[in-house]
Amino acid sequence: MTKYCFALDLKEDIKLIEEYKKYHQKIWPEITKSILDSGILNLEIYNIRNRLFMIMEVDDSFSFEKKDEIDKNNAKVQEWETLMWKYQQELPMAKKGEKWILMEKIYQLDPQQNSK
Repeated sequence: MTKYCFALDLKEDIKLIEEYKKYHQKIWPEITKSILDSGILNLEIYNIRNRLFMIMEVDDSFSFEKKDEIDKNNAKVQEWETLMWKYQQELPMAKKGEKWILMEKIYQLDPQQNSK
């Protein structure tokens, strides 16, 4: 299993942030199906103010290209993504139209290192 972490910002508007959270309390079933069909085993999104952090755990069948292809050919996913842009904004380092930015892992606890 592989883990990926991403960041994204929401628009700095309390009302929009609350609406965004409500949508994520009951994700559309077609979105959940698309996530699972692409090889994602677990997906979590965390929020502080207007910053989002997403953890995605995937199986060996997952690829970003496969996920993009599945999403591109799914009208309901496209509808969801268009709706979410109402709430989301690009990070300063994002390319035009790029949403979630893959984060670089810089540390992992190694308990055995402390036992030496």
